Amino acid sequence: MQRHVNTVGPRGILFDLDGTLVDSLPDIIGSFLHGFTHLGLPVPSIAEVRALIGQPLDVMYTQFAPEHVTGLCAAYREHYPLNFLNHSRPFPGVERTLRTLRERGYLLAVATTKRSDMARRFVEALGMEGLLHHVQGTDGFPHKPAPDVLHRALAALGTEGLWMVGDTTLDLRAGRAAGLRTYAVTWGTHSPEELATATPDELQPDLERLLSHLPPLA
Repeated sequence: MQRHVNTVGPRGILFDLDGTLVDSLPDIIGSFLHGFTHLGLPVPSIAEVRALIGQPLDVMYTQFAPEHVTGLCAAYREHYPLNFLNHSRPFPGVERTLRTLRERGYLLAVATTKRSDMARRFVEALGMEGLLHHVQGTDGFPHKPAPDVLHRALAALGTEGLWMVGDTTLDLRAGRAAGLRTYAVTWGTHSPEELATATPDELQPDLERLLSHLPPLA
C-alpha cells in the first residue's frame, strides 16, 4: 500500500472495516468479554457491548468498569490477535466490489477506529491487502464521528474523497463532517432505523448500489 497522487479529480472511496467490509463482530465481542472473565469481573451482555461497537476500546470498557480499563484493554489486546479469524470473514460481495472499484480507477482506503497496526494485520490476515490502497487506523487523535481518520486516509491516498461507507452512525457522521457522501450498509452494527437517523445518502443491505454511483473513470 502506497501513497497515490491525484491526477483526475476526487476519486477516494473510504470504508469502515469491522461490520462494513468484514463480518467480525462475534470475534470482537468475544475478545471484549474475555477481559471481564480474565479479571473476574461481572460480564456485560452481548447486546450491551454491541451497542458500543465503533467506539475506541477504552471508551467501551469505561462504560462497564472504569477502574479496570487498563487491565481490560491489555487482556483484549492479548486475546484478540490470537482469535480474530475464528469467525471473521468479508461480507458477501465485498471483495468483488473492491476489485471492481480499483479496476474502474478509484483509490480505496479503510478508515477505522482500530489502531493502524492492528487494522493492517487484520486486513492482511484476511488476504484483502491487495484490494485496498491504504489502511488508516485511529492512532492518538480524535475518533469518529470526528473526521480526522478520514482526512488522514485521504491524505495518504493523495486525492479528495467521494464516499464514506460504514455500518454505524459514527461512520456516517464522520463522513458528512468530512464533506463526503455517505453510504450505510445494514448488515453490520446499527439497525436500519438507527442508521436512518444519520440521514445517509444511501441505506442499503449490501454494496451493490455503490457501484452504480461510481462508473469507470476516464
